[in-house]
Amino acid sequence: MSFVHLHNHTQYSALDGACRTDKIIKLAKEFGMPAVAMTDHGTMSGAIDFYVTAMKEGIKPIIGIEAYVINGELDGTKNRNERRHHLVLLARNNQGYQNLIKLSSRSYLEGFYYKPRMSKSLLQEYSEGLICLSACLHGEIPTLLLEKKVKEAEEVVQFYKEIFPDNFYIELMDHGIEEEKIVIPELIELAKRTDTPLVVTNDCHYLKKEDAEAHDILLCIQTGKTKDDQNRMRYETDQLYFKTEEEMRALFPD
Repeated sequence: MSFVHLHNHTQYSALDGACRTDKIIKLAKEFGMPAVAMTDHGTMSGAIDFYVTAMKEGIKPIIGIEAYVINGELDGTKNRNERRHHLVLLARNNQGYQNLIKLSSRSYLEGFYYKPRMSKSLLQEYSEGLICLSACLHGEIPTLLLEKKVKEAEEVVQFYKEIFPDNFYIELMDHGIEEEKIVIPELIELAKRTDTPLVVTNDCHYLKKEDAEAHDILLCIQTGKTKDDQNRMRYETDQLYFKTEEEMRALFPD
């Protein structure tokens, strides 16, 4: 069975993703991968470009988004202090694709506050045809585990298993970040306790390891900072690149 990257940020994740759609698809083909996903931050603006390019190259396109989810409702000013949690949504059929369009559109039209946000009730309304992954360290489940809120994390898992029956996965990532080392065994134990399948991903923001510095500069442009600013937003790793299957298997040999 071939490894497929399911968590990737293209240039449509504005000033954050540095994986051009044509290049990430060609790299997937070069690595012998049969498919590749696009999961840009809150947006599907690159979906057609991604789909058409992938089909031309004979690669199966998996269309998705990395959503910003809040626990409250999208009801104006009341929820502006709500914490945003990342969540990966992938279309598994045409119905899922249509629901992704609705979720993304409504997150901009009704939920936009710095980011295009969606509520859990909106997810329930448009969950059909979607596969859901628990996302990176900014996902609600890893966040709760790092805060030692194990019971609350189990409740969130059960919630997503109910609205995405047989299509919810706990996501494992290892970019050499300290918090990941702490949370990976806890995520595995949580998956066992709740009988939830696991999926391994890499949070791809650029294509090659040597692109890490260029990506860091991109983040500086996004946040209006310079590289000398010690308190700026940055990723404390150079592992957010499009890895080979061999590299991914080496990270998770079990």
